[in-house]
Amino acid sequence: MILQNYRLDKTILKAPEAVKLLHSEKGIVEIKEDTLAIPIEHDDELEGYVLHGHGKLLLDTIVETKEGAIGKSVEKEVNEPFLMLGNVEELQNHLSEASKNDLMKMGYENEQTFTNRAENLLNLFLSKRRVSNFRCCRADYGSIFAFPNEAGNLDLLVAHGSHLVYKTAREVFVSNRNNVVLKTPNGIVISR
Repeated sequence: MILQNYRLDKTILKAPEAVKLLHSEKGIVEIKEDTLAIPIEHDDELEGYVLHGHGKLLLDTIVETKEGAIGKSVEKEVNEPFLMLGNVEELQNHLSEASKNDLMKMGYENEQTFTNRAENLLNLFLSKRRVSNFRCCRADYGSIFAFPNEAGNLDLLVAHGSHLVYKTAREVFVSNRNNVVLKTPNGIVISR
């Protein structure tokens, strides 16, 4: 698959142990052992992975104001394939080649069924983002995560150090150290 210079590698890998893909004061993205991974390349350079296994997403999206706390934390089990771009060095060191048995544990008949599902997710991500030939994900730029939601769209998490943006269909949360913005259908909250 070649779409806007991004493509999936043919090698399917797995994480033999749990790995934290993101760990900051505002959030954690973690995968459990035996999570499958297929590399995403841009012009033959590793840019990220499509991952499928079990994991969790924890985000502190509560905004502290003079009137009190507004919002709620995000706590989600991640059991569907999701995409991660950027900050690949840490994960790359924790991966080994997956076996047919590893694929079957996750419900895939063979490598092609996992590759097809990963391609669909990557195509959905690229069709919603106009990234074209732009390379967004060098290690010093942080990470982008795309999690499929019930509506067939993607919830996005962009993180770099203490900076974090989380966007769903119903809310947008932006945090930059002590400055926080939360936009929900009920309004916008800003805290400094």
